[in-house]
Amino acid sequence: MWAAVESIAPMIGCTPQTLHEWVKRDQVDQGERDGVSTDERERLKALEREVKELRRANEIL
Repeated sequence: MWAAVESIAPMIGCTPQTLHEWVKRDQVDQGERDGVSTDERERLKALEREVKELRRANEIL
């Protein structure tokens, strides 16, 4: 797989490492690889922002 990544990356204007990370992330999103999916990661960030805002509001009260 690395040979394919190395040959395709320059064609799309990125480094092989970047393309490899994109492939791995897609595999996670498709359920082909263990890890936190993009949707889950976005949901976690939103929840972390909400907790931060609620803590700030709680301090004011």
